[in-house]
Amino acid sequence: MRGTTVLPGEGNSGLPGEEGVPTHRLEVPMPNALPFAIGTFDTIGPMSRASFPHRHTFHEIVHVTGGTGRHVVDLTGFALRPPNLCFIAPGQVHHWEDVTGLEGSVILFTDDFLLDHPADRHALRGLGRRSWLELPDEAADRTARLVADLDGEYRAGADGFQGVLRALLHVLVVRAARLPAHHPAAAPPVPRTRPGSVAARFMTLLGGPDGSLGSVRACARQLGVCESYLSEAVKESTGRTPGELIRQARVHEAKRLLLRTELSVRQVAARVGFGDPAYFCRFFRRETGASPGDFRRGGGDIHHDHRLESIARARPPA
Repeated sequence: MRGTTVLPGEGNSGLPGEEGVPTHRLEVPMPNALPFAIGTFDTIGPMSRASFPHRHTFHEIVHVTGGTGRHVVDLTGFALRPPNLCFIAPGQVHHWEDVTGLEGSVILFTDDFLLDHPADRHALRGLGRRSWLELPDEAADRTARLVADLDGEYRAGADGFQGVLRALLHVLVVRAARLPAHHPAAAPPVPRTRPGSVAARFMTLLGGPDGSLGSVRACARQLGVCESYLSEAVKESTGRTPGELIRQARVHEAKRLLLRTELSVRQVAARVGFGDPAYFCRFFRRETGASPGDFRRGGGDIHHDHRLESIARARPPA
């Protein structure tokens, strides 16, 4: 993740009054934090319960344990009937309506955090299309324990906590994918990004085994559209350009290969679409702040502090 960053819940372009749908970026302050955060609605910040439509460049999972009102995702409204579990994928538009007494936990992370379980990217985007889940008694108890464990690991920051966080998140995603979807009483409007749309198909390409390797031109050709149309559709749907998303996917796959395989840097470069290893090294350092070698030697853990202090430390009562 790049270093021009803001804390979750603060500023950037996630505010109303800008052209188009505001976009909120989880660009946690590297080099001092993970691309992951968990906290309450209060500790994450006001954007976690924003009443105006906005989208994210990251994944958001919301575990609602109290409150009344509605949550609107891609123009479909869902009544709060806690406990609920909500999944919002990058690019989806959402906001809260007439909400009072909102309680629960908010989990924020980027695709970059899914190094150990890259297939979870597919599952999360599928959950984003279903979005709103009601939790039967047994599922509610299991979910509450998992979210509490995630929060505890994040706050404690003990040795190996990154791996534990990734494992717990994986279990949460897999179990959620087994649950039936909640369907609102009224027929939902057509969502902004339909599963078969050009933007959705582009995101599927990126999530596939070879998705990070193609250029914008190659992706457009594979989807049967021109580059300008692809750029317009993806920008409208996600708030980001196809080129930005391809770079992000390449970095994610390069990190996974560096940490989880014995491939040489030259081989990793070739796997993610770079014929020139030197250019790949410059690209990787520009995007991550570290060389491929340093990243591998540090086990992906090249910094000392990984949590957002304002969230990891519980705030004293007012």
